[in-house]
Amino acid sequence: MKYLKYFGIALAVIILDQVVKLLVHYQMDFGTPGQIKIFGDWFKLHYTTNPGMAFGMQLGSEYGKLILTSFRLVAMFGIGYYLYYIIEKKMHVGYIICIAMILGGAIGNLIDSVFYGVFLNNAPYNAVTPWFHGQVVDMFYIDIWEGYIPEWVPLWGGSYTALWPIFNIADASIFAGVAIILVFQSRFFKEEDPEAEDEIQKQFIEENKE
Repeated sequence: MKYLKYFGIALAVIILDQVVKLLVHYQMDFGTPGQIKIFGDWFKLHYTTNPGMAFGMQLGSEYGKLILTSFRLVAMFGIGYYLYYIIEKKMHVGYIICIAMILGGAIGNLIDSVFYGVFLNNAPYNAVTPWFHGQVVDMFYIDIWEGYIPEWVPLWGGSYTALWPIFNIADASIFAGVAIILVFQSRFFKEEDPEAEDEIQKQFIEENKE
């Protein structure tokens, strides 16, 4: 039961992420024509796809996407085992929940990479195979600024882009999990006070003597 609770959080993230992505794919037009304003001009639904990693970066190779998807697959099993391990070790509940959120987000985007190239037919035209070459569906757009980035800027220079990346439920879950861990790490990884431990041991010894 203790495993089901936390792995259930990961499963809930996966289901919500996939439901939203499929609704966007089947109910919205791609790109700017299908854009829907939620809160003024700064928060919108905007259907787009991401062929690579976060912020649209890609590995510069014919098999780059395959390598990336394979890495995600290995990482998924690694995070899944780590979640099992920290549940066994009875670590801080908040920390376990954060890892469950990260696992759910990782699997959510992995599903896109593995299957969407086939089932949604969204693999890049030059992909060696649609399997493992699916593009991740993104839709949440915080429109802080968009425009042309000068050539001298590393990575993104010479392109027209938005200041804030378009993201999805899986991305948000991963980001929130990591951010919460960073903010509350002192609480999650609080070291035991050696003096307090010694006092407890002394009390235990004294009680057994009586």
